[in-house]
Amino acid sequence: MAPIEFGNDTAHASEENGPKWGAHIDVEGKAGTDRSLGEGGLFVPLLQNDDTLLFTSLRTRFDDSNGREGNFGLGIRHMHESGWNLGGVAYFDRRQSEWGNYFNQVTLGAEALSTDWDFRSNAYIPQGSRVRNVNALNEANLSGTTISFRGGEERSMAGFDGEIGWRLPVYEPEEPRQIRLFAGGYHFFADKVEDITGPRLRAEMTFDEVPWLWNGSRFSFGSEWQHDKPRGSQGFVTARLRIPLQFFGAGRKRLTPMERRMTDPVVRDIDIVSQAGAFGPVETATETADGQTLTVINASSVADTDALNSALTTAGASTVIIGGAIDVDKQVNMVAGQTLVGSGNITVKSPSGREAVLTVSGGKIAATNQNNAYTLLMRNNTKLIGMTVSNSNNGTGTFAVRADNTTGVTIENSTLTSFDGTTSSVAIAASGSTNLVVRDNTLSASSNTATTNGIVVGNATNATIANNRFSLSTAGTKRVITGNGATSFNVASTGNTTNDGSCFFAAAPTGSVGFSTINCP
Repeated sequence: MAPIEFGNDTAHASEENGPKWGAHIDVEGKAGTDRSLGEGGLFVPLLQNDDTLLFTSLRTRFDDSNGREGNFGLGIRHMHESGWNLGGVAYFDRRQSEWGNYFNQVTLGAEALSTDWDFRSNAYIPQGSRVRNVNALNEANLSGTTISFRGGEERSMAGFDGEIGWRLPVYEPEEPRQIRLFAGGYHFFADKVEDITGPRLRAEMTFDEVPWLWNGSRFSFGSEWQHDKPRGSQGFVTARLRIPLQFFGAGRKRLTPMERRMTDPVVRDIDIVSQAGAFGPVETATETADGQTLTVINASSVADTDALNSALTTAGASTVIIGGAIDVDKQVNMVAGQTLVGSGNITVKSPSGREAVLTVSGGKIAATNQNNAYTLLMRNNTKLIGMTVSNSNNGTGTFAVRADNTTGVTIENSTLTSFDGTTSSVAIAASGSTNLVVRDNTLSASSNTATTNGIVVGNATNATIANNRFSLSTAGTKRVITGNGATSFNVASTGNTTNDGSCFFAAAPTGSVGFSTINCP
């Protein structure tokens, strides 16, 4: 057979007698607005003749969000005398999502390619388990006196997509470089999640026969854009290099434009599509992660102070969430071992055994001109977390919180305010306490003319007073910390601040309390 001339190159008879289509590796990078991906693929002809090609395609992909995916596919393409290449593909896909879950699906695709036009469509069919738990997405919300829990889940989605492509007539069809434009769309769906539907646009420029590689090489670059409501807009800049596995083109011959299209990359969605969120069934959480019972009390659930005290007694040694502002006219009494939470984060457990962080805010107990000097009475091993407690009175000696003669009381992240117009005012009274912890609070005491005290801790043992903000206001004496008997402080008692005042101890304490502006003692 006589040689065939291609410009200055000559294809010899041995090349013409070799297989028309050979194996190759594709390496692709996609730099995106939301994430970036890398891909490697192996294309291997299995059976072929002059116009039909049966092939296998193996691909692996990873992204910078810890997602991984592998695809194994079989495809067939046939060149028709009409000038169209018709084909179909079937893939098995397996993906590890960014949440560490594994999903499987089958992809079925069809395509029709001509010199100037591309038509493609794919269907994506999930296989195996479509729902995986994602505990990081568990949600808990407070509505009235009910704590609602919904488990976090990731759900794989079925769907389909398609596109139409057009060769921009900048170059002749026979030239080894071409520009193509594509427009299409996609639709994915699953139970209990919002559909993912939107347009997709692509542009690609391809160079066949890369100068520094052998016959069958290809380099292409382009861009992609898509938009849907759940994920928003995403854009990519792409680059792909094909490396033939026939050494220096051995056994290969030059191909016509439509013959080259027989080994075009299979175009399909880059992922097994999934959505993650709090999609689980609604449950009612009634306990904390460590098994303590949860009770919710708010202003609408208690008629008066007696009802509040009755509810606290019924709750017992549990965690009680105080919602909203509750006005009281008598002393409020905690139960030994009880925790009151007004704001902050609580880890709750659902009846199904899953956990979520519940964020609460706004809990407040406020007393005005009540008969008793104390707003809140704490008992052994009680905790006050994120609460606002205030007491405003006139002439009785006014205290926000009383924890005298207790063991294991903790007051954290709370705002305690006391005001008395004519007599002394105290934010916390904790004389005779053991292992008291007062940390990260805002403590305010004010009076018109009488003495104000931030904390009174006479005869207290191993008290920890740390990182509190004191605010004292009066025309009389301002005492930040007062000890009328022998008192000892834990070495962690540091980091406090005050706007004014000094510490007073009738007897020298053991240890000290650290302030940024005063010495105590």
